Amino acid sequence: MLVSVIVPTLNEVGNIDALVTALLAEASSGLKFEILIADGGSTDGTVELVRKWEAAANVRLVAGDGERGLAGDVLTAAAAARGDVVVVMDADLSHPPDRVCALVQPVLDGSSDMVVGSRFVAGGATPGWPIWRFTLSRLGSLLAWPLTEVKDTMSGFFAVRRERLLAIDPQAAGFKIGLEVIAHGGGALRVSEVPIVFPDRIHGESKIGKAQMMAYLRRLLVLAGGAVSASGAARFAAVGLIGMFVDLLMFEALFAASVPLMIAHVASFCAATVSNYFLNSRWAFAESWRADQGRTKHHYRRFLTVCLLALAIRGGVLVAASGIFGMQPQLAIFFAIGTAAIINYLGSAFFVFPSLNPRVPYDIRWRVTAIGVVGYVVVLRLLFIGLVDLLPQEAYYWNYSQHLDFGYLDHPPMVAWLIWVGTSVFGNNEFGIRIAASLGWFATAFFSFRLTHHLFGKSAAFVSLLLVATLPFYFASGFFMTPDAPLTVAWAGALFFLERALIGSRRNAWCGVGICIGLGMLSKYTIALLGPAMLLFMLIDKQAREWLKRPEPYFAAVLALLIFSPVIYWNLVNGLASFAFQSTRRMEGMFQFSLPILIFHASALLTPPGLIAALAALWAQCRRAAAIPTDDRLQRISRFIAIFTLVPLAVFVAFSLSRGVKLNWTGPLWLAVLPAMSTAIVAVARRSSAFELRIRRAWGATVAISVVFYGIALNYLVLGIPGVGYVVSLPGTPVAWSEFGREAATIEREVKQATGAEPLMIGLDTYNVASQLAFYVKANGKGVMSSVGRGILGQNSLMYDYWFRPSSLHGRPAVMFAFKRYQIDDPALANHFTSLSAPMERVVTKGGKPARRFYYRIGYDFRGAGTRASSISAHAIALSSPPCRSRC
Repeated sequence: MLVSVIVPTLNEVGNIDALVTALLAEASSGLKFEILIADGGSTDGTVELVRKWEAAANVRLVAGDGERGLAGDVLTAAAAARGDVVVVMDADLSHPPDRVCALVQPVLDGSSDMVVGSRFVAGGATPGWPIWRFTLSRLGSLLAWPLTEVKDTMSGFFAVRRERLLAIDPQAAGFKIGLEVIAHGGGALRVSEVPIVFPDRIHGESKIGKAQMMAYLRRLLVLAGGAVSASGAARFAAVGLIGMFVDLLMFEALFAASVPLMIAHVASFCAATVSNYFLNSRWAFAESWRADQGRTKHHYRRFLTVCLLALAIRGGVLVAASGIFGMQPQLAIFFAIGTAAIINYLGSAFFVFPSLNPRVPYDIRWRVTAIGVVGYVVVLRLLFIGLVDLLPQEAYYWNYSQHLDFGYLDHPPMVAWLIWVGTSVFGNNEFGIRIAASLGWFATAFFSFRLTHHLFGKSAAFVSLLLVATLPFYFASGFFMTPDAPLTVAWAGALFFLERALIGSRRNAWCGVGICIGLGMLSKYTIALLGPAMLLFMLIDKQAREWLKRPEPYFAAVLALLIFSPVIYWNLVNGLASFAFQSTRRMEGMFQFSLPILIFHASALLTPPGLIAALAALWAQCRRAAAIPTDDRLQRISRFIAIFTLVPLAVFVAFSLSRGVKLNWTGPLWLAVLPAMSTAIVAVARRSSAFELRIRRAWGATVAISVVFYGIALNYLVLGIPGVGYVVSLPGTPVAWSEFGREAATIEREVKQATGAEPLMIGLDTYNVASQLAFYVKANGKGVMSSVGRGILGQNSLMYDYWFRPSSLHGRPAVMFAFKRYQIDDPALANHFTSLSAPMERVVTKGGKPARRFYYRIGYDFRGAGTRASSISAHAIALSSPPCRSRC
C-alpha cells in the first residue's frame, strides 16, 4: 500500500535529511511511502537538497506559490499525490516520524476516516514548551472547539484519505489544513486521535507569527459559515462609519430640537439602518448578495431581525450609560452606536449575508447559531437585569431576605438566601437581587449541554444550549429572581447526575444526585417528583435495577434529606405551616377542570412550536422505550427521557383535572426532553426534503422571533413605546414601581410632617404593593420595617402575617395603598383606626407618560386588627396567628 507523506516546507534545509531518513526507515514490506515536499518558496537551499533526494529515493518536490500559506501548498501536493491515503506533517521533526504508521493504520482498516496526532490526549506531551506557547496552543484549540470533538485541533499531523483532503474548500488558506478537513466533514467524519510527544524544533525558526494567527482566526470564522475577509471587514467598517455619521447627525439634531430621547434614539437608528443595508448589500457583502439575489425578501427579513436585535442592545447601553453611569445622552449614544455596530456586523456576516459555501455542514451552522444567540442573550440579560424594575414577586422574596430564616410559609428559603448574598455584594438594587438568577442560568445551560452531549453528541448539545437560551421559561428563570431560578438549576443538575448514575453507571454521580435534589428541595418542593421517577426507572430498567442492591442511592437520599433539614426544622417549629400550605391548601376550593389551561401554560413556557416538538420527541422516545426490551443504550436513553418527563407531568395533569394550575409549574420538567428535541432538530438539519426544510425554517423563525421579542419587551419595560409610553403597566408588570415608590415616599413625608410620627405603609392586596413599598420607598429598601402588609388589618398577607404583629404597632398613623378602588373603599378599614381620611388618588408617570393610577387614604391612630373580615377563610386565620419563632 502506497501512502503519500506531504511535508510543507519553508526554509527547512537543516531538517530535510533527518526527516527523510526517518520516514524511509518506517516503511515496511506492506507499507510504502512517497514523500512530497510541498515547498512554499524556500531560499535557504531546501529546494536544492530535495532535488538531490529525488534521485536517491521516492521523494518529489512540489513547488507551491505560498500565496495561501501552508494550506495552499498542501492542496497542491495532494493533487499530485499517487497514494490513496495521505499523511501531512511538519518538517521540523516535532511530529515524530515513528508515529506515522500509527496514524495510517486506522484509516487503512476503515475504523477511522481521519487520525490526528494529538498532544493533548492521554500519552501525549509537549516537553520543553514555555507556558506561553502551551497557553496559546490550548487557546487556539478552544476557539475551534465548537467545530469539532478533536482535543488537539491545532495539530498539523494527521492521516486522511486523499479524496477527503481534496474535497475541502479550494480557497482554504493559513496553516491549519487539518482543521479544514475536520470542519468540512462535520459530524459525519469519524476522527480519532493518537498520542504523540511533540518536542520543540532544533533547527530553523518557527513560521508562526501574528499574521498567521490572524489568518487562523479569519479562517475559523469562514469555517463557521461567516462571510468574513479582511477586505470585507474593511468595507463593512467604511459602511459603519457612514452609518455612524448619519446616526449621530440625526440624533444630535433631533435631541437639540427637544425631541424626547427615545424618539431621537429610534429615529436616528432607523435612518442609519436604511443607509447600512443599501451599502452592505451592494458593496460590503456584494458577493453573497449577488449570489443570492433571488431571495431578496429573505435578506430583508433577516436584516430587519438583526436591526431589531441591535436596537434592543443599543437601547440598554444608552439607558445604562446615561442613567446608571450619569453620562450625557450626547456621549452615551457613542457607546450605544458602537455596541449596535458589533451586533450588526456579526449578524450581517453570519445571518443576513452568510457564506454560501456548501461545504459548511448544517450541524456546524446550528452550533454557530447557538453560540451567537447565547452570547446575545447573555449580553441582553446582563444589560437589563439592573434596569428593569422588580416584579412584585421579586420584591416579596427580597423581603424574605430581610427576614432571613430556615423557611417561609409559601416557599423554602433558597431564594431568600441567594438574594441576601447578591445584595450583600452588589447592594440593595435590582442587579443585586437578580444576579444569582443570571449566574444560575449558566449552571442550567452547563448541565443541559453535558446531559445532551452524553446522550446524543456535540451538535445536539449545542442545540440544547440554544433552546435553554431562547425558550421563554428558561430565559425568564435566568432573568427574574424567583424560586424557579434555583429550582431549574437543581433540576438540570439532578438530571445530569441521574443519567451519569443510571445510564453511565458512575458510582460517584449519586453524590451529585443527592446534593442537587437537596438544594432543589430548598428551592421548591416539586423537585421531589424526581424521586418516584427515579424509582420507576430502576424498577423497569434491568441494568439500573442493580442499584437497588447497592448503598449509593440510599446515601443520596440521606444526603438530600440532610440538606433539606433546615426546612423540616422550620416546619416543626411553626406547626408544619409550609407543608400544609403547599399540600392540603392546594386541594381546597371549588372543582376546576384546568387541563386546557395547563396545556396553554406549557405552550407559553416553550412556545407553541416548542411544545409540539417536545410532545413529538416524547412520543418518539416512548415508542422506542416500549419496544421489545433489548436494554441497548438507545432504548435505555429513551426510557430515561420518557420516565423523567412523564412522571412529573402526569402529576400536574392529574391535579389539573380537578384544581387550578399555575403558569410556571411544568417549566423545569421539560429539561428531560430537551436532549430528544435537540437531536431531532439536528437530524432534520441533515436532511433536505420539503417537510424537513419547513421544520428547519419553523425553528429558525421561532428562535429569531423569541430573541427579538425578549429584546423589544425589555426595552418596553425600561423605555416604553417612544412617544406613547406604557400600554400595560402596574400592578402586574415590572414597570414604574420606582416612580410609584417616589410618590409613596412623598405621601409618607407629608403624613409624618402632619402627625409627627412615622406612618405605617399598608398595601391592600396580598403582598404585591407592600413588598414594592418596602423596596422602593426610602432609597431602595430602607423602609422594610414600615411596610407591613394588610395582615395587621385582619386580612391574609402570607409572610407579612408572621413578620408584623398588630399589637406592636398601636397608635401609629398609616397610609393604605391600592390599585383597585373597591379595596380602598372597603368600609371595614374604619374598624382599625380612630379616624380615616377620604380616599385620594394619584397618577404615576414614567418618562413623562402616565403609567397607572393608584388610590390611597390615611388612617389615624391604628388600634389593631379588630374583627376579621368575613371573607377571610378559617385556614387563613390559622396561618396568620402563630408568630415565626425560628430565626437564622
